[in-house]
Amino acid sequence: MSEIEGGCNCGAVRYRLTGDPLAIAVCHCSNCRRQSGSAFSVNVVVRDEAMQMTGDVATWEDRDTESGQPVLRQYCATCGSPIRSLSAASPKVAIVKAGTADDPGRFVPAIHVWTSSALPWVEIPAGLPQFPRNPA
Repeated sequence: MSEIEGGCNCGAVRYRLTGDPLAIAVCHCSNCRRQSGSAFSVNVVVRDEAMQMTGDVATWEDRDTESGQPVLRQYCATCGSPIRSLSAASPKVAIVKAGTADDPGRFVPAIHVWTSSALPWVEIPAGLPQFPRNPA
């Protein structure tokens, strides 16, 4: 995939990711569900240093985490589109919302996490790795 570009709904925030993603993960936790406004969140996990971002980004510190370590939820300060999350528990990665990419169809989920809180009507494709919480 080598280079990925994307941004927010209004165009005020843009980003570029270089290199291949570490993972394409579907997260079913209640925090991601609320932030995405959907049944789950599809995330592109990348090395933090591989992401360059421009524009006015606001940050909300989510302290309602299992580890007790905060997750910084970053979103466009103008339109409110969620862009990425930065976890203190994994400081070298950025978790980018796949739907913000210019070409989100490239991202086929390879893993499902926090399936213990998945909505009962969500069907996880057979054969994909899944974890009740975060993988160890």
